[in-house]
Amino acid sequence: MFEINYQVLRKKFEVKDIYVSTNQNQAEIAKKLIPEIPDENFILEPEMRNHGPATGLVAAYLFKKGLGDQPFMLVQPDDLREPEEKFLEMFDVCEKLALENKKYITGGYKPDFAVMGVDYLIKGNKVVGEERMEVCEVDKFLWRSTKEAAEEYVANGQALLHANHTCMTPNNFLEMYKKYKPDWYEPLMAYVNGGNLVEQYALMPKGPIEDATQHAFNNGEALIVELPFKWIDFGTWESLANYLGSDTNNNFVKTKKHTEIIGINDIVVVETDDALLIVPKKDSGRVGEVVDKLKVEGKTELL
Repeated sequence: MFEINYQVLRKKFEVKDIYVSTNQNQAEIAKKLIPEIPDENFILEPEMRNHGPATGLVAAYLFKKGLGDQPFMLVQPDDLREPEEKFLEMFDVCEKLALENKKYITGGYKPDFAVMGVDYLIKGNKVVGEERMEVCEVDKFLWRSTKEAAEEYVANGQALLHANHTCMTPNNFLEMYKKYKPDWYEPLMAYVNGGNLVEQYALMPKGPIEDATQHAFNNGEALIVELPFKWIDFGTWESLANYLGSDTNNNFVKTKKHTEIIGINDIVVVETDDALLIVPKKDSGRVGEVVDKLKVEGKTELL
């Protein structure tokens, strides 16, 4: 999927304009898959501290390169976007928005069903002057919720599943962190001003980007672009099951041996060489809790 997304971006951008934000181990894999990306376009996290610090590092890296006034967009590689032409058109819309104002810009998708393990944004007033696709202010940000609440949000038609696609200039992004997350901003600026990246990055508290953007959402400082393409996110097993299909009892089973499930509905069963996952679909967004538990127990060979 990394290769697929890269090839789509190459239809619009030169190689020099595509950056890869990852860690050292993943970078080695990425370089083997797409060797034409120059080494200086890899933005490497010294350690994993979640996507709040990681996205801040992207902005700081670009700022340090003298690109502070040029909008950037984050494209997550675990998604498919169809048709590609509409996805590429979205770059032009977001670039225009990012150059015209300082608001945080993100994407939202109107789901056909209530997806668990994700956040939702409630649409506010429509932005006047952008006719190519719907752009709205954000009325309310909703953290990950129960299935019943998510179904209610989706039914009223105003809720968009938060699909990321962060877009902003590095200057404005860092200013947002300065305002709402100074404990991220200060180490990043120390790095920009010549400080050691490993040392400064270690000072940043772990956390999702929403630790900062939730304030922008709730204070009228954000815009949401309703994705003009089909967005297929594989962030949860429930999403993958809906894409690939389930059995007659709505179970999703991927095992290496013949498996029969009797009297149980709506579950996910996934087997690898050394581990077995069994989880209700509605709780598949909680798999991260297992990952955290394995790290604490030192069983990283299972990850």
